[in-house]
Formats: sequence, C-alpha cells, structure tokens
Amino acid sequence: MKELRQIQSQVFRIGLSQNRDAVNKLLVFCTDPKSGNFHYAERVFSYTEEPSLFLYNLMIRASTKMGDLRRCVSFFVRLREDGLSPDNFTFPFVLKAIGCSKMVLEGKKIHGLIVKTGFEFVSFVRNSLMDMYTEMRDVETLQFLFEENPERDLVCWNVLISGYVRCGKFEDALVIYRRMREESGFKPDEATLVSTLSACAALRNLELGKEIQLYIKSGLEFTVLLSNALLGMYSKCGCLVQARQVFDEMPVKNVITWTSIVSGYVNSGQIDEARELFKRSPVRDVVLWTAMINGYVQFNQIDEALSLFNEMQTRGLKPDGFTVVALLTGCAQLGALEQGRWIHGYIEDHNIRMDAVVGTALIDMYAKCGFIEKSMEIFLKVDERDRSIWTAIICGLALNGQTNKALELFSEMKLAGVKPDDITFIGVLSACNHAHMVDEGRSYFESMRTIYQIEPKLEHYGCLVDLLGRAGKISEAEDIVEKIPNIDNADDLLPLWGSLLGACKIHGNVETSERIAKRLSAKESNNPGILILLANIYAAAERWEDVNRVRRKMKSLGVQKLPGCSSIELNGVVHEFLVGGSSHPEISNIYSLLNDMSRVMFSSEENLRSIKT
Repeated sequence: MKELRQIQSQVFRIGLSQNRDAVNKLLVFCTDPKSGNFHYAERVFSYTEEPSLFLYNLMIRASTKMGDLRRCVSFFVRLREDGLSPDNFTFPFVLKAIGCSKMVLEGKKIHGLIVKTGFEFVSFVRNSLMDMYTEMRDVETLQFLFEENPERDLVCWNVLISGYVRCGKFEDALVIYRRMREESGFKPDEATLVSTLSACAALRNLELGKEIQLYIKSGLEFTVLLSNALLGMYSKCGCLVQARQVFDEMPVKNVITWTSIVSGYVNSGQIDEARELFKRSPVRDVVLWTAMINGYVQFNQIDEALSLFNEMQTRGLKPDGFTVVALLTGCAQLGALEQGRWIHGYIEDHNIRMDAVVGTALIDMYAKCGFIEKSMEIFLKVDERDRSIWTAIICGLALNGQTNKALELFSEMKLAGVKPDDITFIGVLSACNHAHMVDEGRSYFESMRTIYQIEPKLEHYGCLVDLLGRAGKISEAEDIVEKIPNIDNADDLLPLWGSLLGACKIHGNVETSERIAKRLSAKESNNPGILILLANIYAAAERWEDVNRVRRKMKSLGVQKLPGCSSIELNGVVHEFLVGGSSHPEISNIYSLLNDMSRVMFSSEENLRSIKT
C-alpha cells in the first residue's frame, strides 16, 4: 500500500485520475483483502466522476468479503442510480449480502430484477438466489427454484442439499441426495458428501453414513473436511469405536477434528476419555475449550468447568458468548447463584455482547436461582428480543409464581410481533397452573392449534392435566389423558397418570385411583415407573397386600426408586445431598449435629421453649 500510494499520487498529478485503465488497476489492488485497504479504495472510488460497472462490482465484492453487508447493498443502489445495469458478476455478491442480512423485501425485489434482466437461468446467479433463500429459511422458494431449473449442474444439487440441511430439513436433504445419484448422472463431490453426512448425523442414519464412507474409500481422497464430517457423523450416532478409528487414521488433524471427537465422548458420557483427549490436543481454540467446559456442565461438574474457564483465560484465550452460556447453564442447573453472578460480572467487565443467546442464559440462570428481579432487569436491557428471550422471561416468571406478570408479558410478546413456540406455551400453561386459572389454561391450550398451528406435546398435556386435577376436575383430566393422539408407547403417559394420581390423593378420589391401578395392573408391565406408581396407589388406598405384591415384584426385578436430591450453595460452593447418601465430606458432623438437635428438641418442653427463645 505504501508503494501504491506513491503511484496513485503520480497518477493524479499527471491528470490520469479519470483514466479508466489506471483507476481500474488501482482499485483492483486496493480491494484485494490480502494486501489492499478497503477504506483507501473508497476514497479513490469517491474521486471517480463516472464509475464503471467493473468498479462497482469490485466495491460490492470487497464489501461482502469484509462482512460489511449493508455497504454492499448501498453500492448496488448507487450503481442503479448511476444508470448502470448489473450483470452476472454483480448479483451473486449482492444476493449473499441480502441473504445474510435477512432483508426479505429487498431480496424479492432483486429476484424480480434478475428475472426482468434475463439472468434468471444463468447458473451462477440462480445458485446464488437459492443460497439467499436458504439464508432466509424460505424452503418453499428454494425448492421451486431448483425444480424450475432446466439445467441443473452439480453446484445446483449441492446448494439444495446444503440448503435443506441448514434449514433443518434433513429428511428432504437425503431424498435429494438419492435423487441426484439416480437421476443426474453427477458423482457426489466433497461438498455433496459433507452436507449429506451432516444430515445423516442429525437423523442418526448410520446406514447411509457407512455407505458414504465406502463410496469415499472407492476413489475419493479422505480430505480433512470429509474426515471431520465422517467423524462427526459417527460421534453423533454414538458409534465411538468407528469415530475413534476415523480419528486415529487421519494423518492431519485440525482443531475441528479434536473438537468433534471430544464432543463425541462427552455426549456418550465418557467424560474421562474426553478430558484425556482434550489434554492431548496440540491446538485448542475457543470452540474446543467450550466443548470441554460444556462436557463438565452436562455432568454437573461445575467446579471443574470453572477451573477450566480460568485456565483458558490464563493461556490468553478470550471466551466467547457460547463459553459463558455453557457456564451459566451449569449454574442454573445447580442453583449456584454466586458463581452465576461472578460470570455475569465477567461478561460485563470483558464487554461480551449481551445478545439474545447470552441474555437468555442469564435470565434463565437468575430465574432458576430464585432471583427473578434480576432476570427482569436483564430482559429490559436487551435491545434485540427474539422468541427465546421472551420465552425465557415468561417461563422464569411462571417458575417463580409471578403469574400475572408472565401472562402480561405473553400479551406484550404477541403485540411485538414475536410468534410464540411450544416452549413459550409451557411457561404460559405453568403460569395458569400456579394461579389455578382453569378457564384461561384451557383457552391458551386450544389456541396452540387454532391460532398458532402448534401441535401440543406431552408436556403441554401434562400442564393441562395437572391444572385440571388440582382444580378437582378429575374426570375431565382423565378423559384428556385417554384421548391424547399419536402415542406409540403407552409408558410415555406415566408422568400424566402420576399427576392425575396426585390430584386424586389431594381430593380423596379413591375410586379413580383404583380404576387407574386396575388399568396399569392389566398391562403386566415390568416398567419401573408403572410399578412405583402402582405401589403408591395401593398404599394411598391402604391395600397393603397389593402393596407388598408389587414391591416383591420390584425387588425381584431389582427396581429401586431414585433417591431424592437437593443442593445448597454456601460461600460460592454447591453442596449436593442424596436421600440416605453419605458421600459429603462433612456427613459425620452433619448427622452428629442433627442427632444433637433432635435430642434437645424432643427431650422436654422446657428445652423446646429454650430453643425457641
């Protein structure tokens, strides 16, 4: 750039500032991302009296590559204002910028212009159009553009497969992959297989994944990209033996490779193996550190996660939003308020952007730790409130018993034009449950289908059944459980029967309890949940012979109730206790103190009065 500035000053000094060839060459160099300077290119461009289409294309391409998407669109608008017609080199970069910026209206206008100017069936432009609609999650238009394309090249097939994967339409991606193999005559390349393996991983389609591995072995090179995709597929399918084999055979391993195998062991519950591989990794980026931290969080090892977080900082790596979200999730699960506050302070001190993802995690953490006022404070501070952040605060308020505020925010969410999802309605129905608002609960439940086209899940039915049961409407609740559609496994209804039985116990409805007991007995099931429910039913009805019969069966099958668990945070340390457990290091002192308290409390009324005093 130093030499270029000298040349540019000579060009301008001798009167060539408007010479097309000279200016073209100057801007080609200035817009080169490796050696140029975009801001300098803008200054040169601004001195050009009649910029050519070539110069506009240079500036549009450079804007897109440096991620300044709105500037790219601005150059496109100026191009048209100058009376120039865009060509097949202009459209792809503009479409990329519009797609990434989610400018739906502008995208449709550009699409119309492409049709009007005759570039609709230019392969590069059409593929870019498909990519734009993928970014906008407009699957219907994406598919239409593909089906209406008279000359589909390999890139066109790849864009559709990749588009379906990015939009979460994994089954459709596999259908297109098979169509391509059968109809097109094209052989899958690296891009095809990487996208298809991603779909296989999401669907746990091990059969097709193995078939693709055989295809690669038949003649393709095992590139790092392909090997990583194959490794990721096996890891997500839980096939750690095959994943480890792919990993060990890779001559070159990048940080994505190490992250994939570590995540595979984490997800399969092999945290020690994941830790060992993490320590062996020669290159660790933020993603790999976050994967390991997330592994500790999944297994409630929050102290180890925080220790790794501190080590990450000492090594000079700056944690990102995903790292702190993983830690906040762990604090929420354990109710570790002080540690959550410390992470919140870290976010503010290190200027980590308070986007919707980080904001949602903070709201969830404070709500689950019982500090709902702080959740509300964070919610009001976040400027860009997407569906997840609205849902987090509504569910948090419901969890903390602030029913009216939860329902009030649900109304505000709708007024803001944010469409609720199934998780939002769990919060809304939970709020109705807390406040015993039966009619409102029914109304919200019905609106899921009629207004929002959301098919209720078992969790929603569970909220409604619990609401009706607590209100004493046992028959209506039982009728709802019996009519829940699309239940392949009747054992999935156990939590709902359990909720209904709890309602029967509250309202003394022994008749319904015994009817449910008879229904469950007829199943002759060895399901532990059913057997535990049966024992509870018979005990409530004082049918002790039946209780003993069920418990004998439980004993013969080795069925045990999961022990109750509670935790408390003291001085930043979370202490966890299981019923009957003895793993806590201070358990002897705890039991000793409890015995002393019991002896003093129940020894005499005089002692009891002294304790009260």
